[in-house]
Amino acid sequence: MNKDLILQNNQLSWGNHIVPCTWGHGGISSSKREGDGATPVGTFPFRRVFFRSDRMEMPETCLPIQAIRLQDGWCDDINDELYNQYVLLPYGGHHEKLWRKDHVYDLILVVGHNDDPILPGKGSAIFVHLMRPEMTPTEGCVALNSQDLLRVIKEGTEKSSLVVIA
Repeated sequence: MNKDLILQNNQLSWGNHIVPCTWGHGGISSSKREGDGATPVGTFPFRRVFFRSDRMEMPETCLPIQAIRLQDGWCDDINDELYNQYVLLPYGGHHEKLWRKDHVYDLILVVGHNDDPILPGKGSAIFVHLMRPEMTPTEGCVALNSQDLLRVIKEGTEKSSLVVIA
C-alpha cells in the first residue's frame, strides 16, 4: 500500500493516524527560498534515510539507508555546484553538518525537495527529522517524534512522499 505523509491544516497524517509534528518557523510557503525558514508546499518523494549508529540501532526500512559519520554534510550554498546535495566534510562551500550534538539529526528521512532539477536558492536540506523535546519549529523541515518517524520509515517506500498543502 502506498502511504504519503500529509501536512495540511496544521496537522500531519500518516495513513489513518494524526501525528504530532513541527515545521518551519517561517510557516508553509509556496515560494520557498533558501534561508526563509519556511516549509515548502509540494509533493516530495522519500529518497533515503540517515541515522546515528552510536545513538540507535539501524532502523527497519526498505529505503536506502546510511549511518551518519562525522564527515557527512549537506551543501546549502546557493553559489556552489553541489547546492542541495550530500557532501563530505571538510567542504569549502557553506553546509550543514549531519553529525550534531543535539538529537535532531539522529534520524533523517531525506525527501526529494528541489532535487530534480536543483534550482539554486529554492531551498536545501528539507528533511523529515526528529522533533526537539520542546517542539520548537524547524528551519524549514518537518519534525516528528522518534516513534512516529521510525514508523514512517519502516512503512514508507520509494513510492511514498511528503505532501505539504498550504
